[in-house]
Parts: sequence; C-alpha cells; structure tokens
Amino acid sequence: MSWLMLFIAGLLEIVWATAMKQSAGFTRPLPTAVMLVGMIASFWLLAAAMRQLPLGTAYMVWTGIGAVGSFVLGVVMFGDAVTPARLTAAALIVAGILVMKLAS
Repeated sequence: MSWLMLFIAGLLEIVWATAMKQSAGFTRPLPTAVMLVGMIASFWLLAAAMRQLPLGTAYMVWTGIGAVGSFVLGVVMFGDAVTPARLTAAALIVAGILVMKLAS
C-alpha cells in the first residue's frame, strides 16, 4: 500500500507543478487552487508512504516521478524542447528510480 501511496503522491507532484506553471505567477485563481490542493495531497501521501518506506527511497521515487512526468507534460502541453541530452537525463532518472525500487 505504501508504494501505491507513493506513486499517487508522485502523480500529484506532476499536477501541482503543472498547475503552478498555469497559474501565471499565482495570478490565476483556479490553477493556484489546484496547485495548493495537489501540493497538500502530494505531501500528505508522501508522509504516509514514509511510515513504511525508507526516507531516501521514498523521496527519490517521489521527486523522480514528478521530474520525469513534468518533463513529459512540458513537452506535450507547453512545447518544451526535446533534445537527446534531455531525453538521456529523463532516462537516467527513470533508471535511478528502478534501481532504487529494486534495492528496497
């Protein structure tokens, strides 16, 4: 159950990061509200997952899901650049998450 909570917390990190971008510096109320709710829920689930999972593992997986997911959404929604170096960096993050999960 803790891995599922951690996964959902990571997805919510993507939600709040994307909403932060869409809030236009907190000038748009709805994206700002989505960001705040997503952030609180993400942190709450991360804290709950950390009851069972090691700190380093939980934090790395959470940030990795958020980083790679935000990268993908940035490309799809905002036209962020896709370069070999950026793809390699994202692949290395995913590899690190998988190794951390296997080591747990």
